[in-house]
Amino acid sequence: MRSTGGLLTHTAPPTPQITIGREAAREAARRELSKPAYHQNDPGLLQRALNRFWEWVGDLFDRASGATPGGTLGLLAIALFALLLVAALWWRLGAPGRTAARAPGTLFDDGVRSAADHRAAAGALAGEGRWSEAVQERMRAVVRSLEERTLLDPRPGRTADEAAAEAAVTLPSHATALRAAARTFDDVTYGAHPATPEMYATLTTLDQALSRTKPLLTGPTP
Repeated sequence: MRSTGGLLTHTAPPTPQITIGREAAREAARRELSKPAYHQNDPGLLQRALNRFWEWVGDLFDRASGATPGGTLGLLAIALFALLLVAALWWRLGAPGRTAARAPGTLFDDGVRSAADHRAAAGALAGEGRWSEAVQERMRAVVRSLEERTLLDPRPGRTADEAAAEAAVTLPSHATALRAAARTFDDVTYGAHPATPEMYATLTTLDQALSRTKPLLTGPTP
């Protein structure tokens, strides 16, 4: 208290200064910002993960384009070439799932049927224009007929290529046609190549020719 012109005035005591250390201030700020009110509009965990992923892809693309001749345009050209290569392989080899499901490449995938049964099925399928299945059945008829004539031993799991190679031993005049028929069967069945009426006609002609051909039987030399 002091006197000014005869009046008494009160002077407030000085406010003490509060000094907060750097670590304490940082901790206080962290606690404040961790309150839910500040995070109501934050992206969810999935959104944050996606954001991180796209940031990574963007960084990777930037680095790749910087290291590729022609920059971004060159990188796009390489990517397009890779896609075309994959498409070509897919067309040539067929869908991976389908190929894996029939990986052994066997001719017969069901119960035993006679050559006549396979021929009848092939004719019915051809009449419906289902050429791929007709070709398959006609090739099965060819091999089953050779088994029925004891020119091939019945053997589960035999492939078209194996059948053609084995049959060529006793039917050498048809060796080339047999190998071509096996390739046709494999391309249609495992390569996803659509069959044509011409393919079916060629197999039908081979089937008929083989049935009229006398085999070359070889035995042990006395």
